Amino acid sequence: MSIYKRGDVYWYKFQWRGKLLRESSKQGSNKVARQMEAAHRTSLAKGVVGIREKQPAPTVGEFLQRRFLPYAEARHAATPNTLRYYRSGAKLLVKDAIISCVLIDQINDQHARGFAARLGRLSPVGINRGLRTLRRALNLALEWGDIERPARIHLVPGEGKRTRVLTDAETTRYLEACTYPWKVIATIIADEGLRPAEVFALEWPHVLLNSAGGFLTVVAGKTKSAARTLPLTPRVHGLLREHHRAASFPESGWIFPAGSVQGHANRNTTKYHHALALKAAGVQPFVPYVLRHTALTKLAAACKDPFVVMRIAGHSSITMTQRYCHPQADAIGRAFASLNARSLEVGTKVGTPQLKM
Repeated sequence: MSIYKRGDVYWYKFQWRGKLLRESSKQGSNKVARQMEAAHRTSLAKGVVGIREKQPAPTVGEFLQRRFLPYAEARHAATPNTLRYYRSGAKLLVKDAIISCVLIDQINDQHARGFAARLGRLSPVGINRGLRTLRRALNLALEWGDIERPARIHLVPGEGKRTRVLTDAETTRYLEACTYPWKVIATIIADEGLRPAEVFALEWPHVLLNSAGGFLTVVAGKTKSAARTLPLTPRVHGLLREHHRAASFPESGWIFPAGSVQGHANRNTTKYHHALALKAAGVQPFVPYVLRHTALTKLAAACKDPFVVMRIAGHSSITMTQRYCHPQADAIGRAFASLNARSLEVGTKVGTPQLKM
């Protein structure tokens, strides 16, 4: 008999390919238990129940090409920079003859370290592009049931091009050296703390301009949290009003149109103007993202509330915002001084306990 009762619930058992399968229905109904047994038999026949007829895991290369890249194409169609990043990272992994042949459920940090060592000719930024892609692929493999837990993949050190903080003098010299319209784009990044890609994709309906000030709205980005509305700084407000006037006061369309595939400015159409500004300003070279990093770092120092900075930055996690919070020695000293003063005040009110000899 395949259905039987144990305690208050019914169990079912049956033979499948020479193996005895036995499970609790967790139900007190004989009828429901029989239905669950029938469904279990059907799912096994169709190869649905993976825990009993587990299919072999794909290799890293197979998973990236057949599943990860198609997913990335669909998921990040509206964010070409992110899509380009994952394409480039996946290409590095697939071309590596060793890591691409490892089963996705067998990958570990040792494989990642070997991969990084074989790419020693690349900069840490380039190597970490592949490692971040691997991290994302493993998380998706977990979500899709291909692995039980993802390996912890460590990035290589030395990737500091995006974490530099410019001085006020460097920022001023750089922005003064920028040519139009890169000057408007760079100032928005530097003052509002937007990602460069978010500025490139701005449209005129996303900006409210009036005589006193205004707002800009980021409608989409890397995550849902990227959507946000920010007030314009006086400098950005003035530049955007001039730019709007120069464009004959359009009500729609890209704010920074260009001859790119997307129809608006992007990293490729602006890199020449960025290089010219760097040379003219005489500052140590940096990537445009550093303007955002500088803005958010200074905001974090002035605001003191990381959750506000998180909202301004469009982060989905406070952990990401913590990268911009750099407490200085004097700030740490003030914090301890405040704590000590409070402790002394409490001790005075309560009375200092005396030790009994």
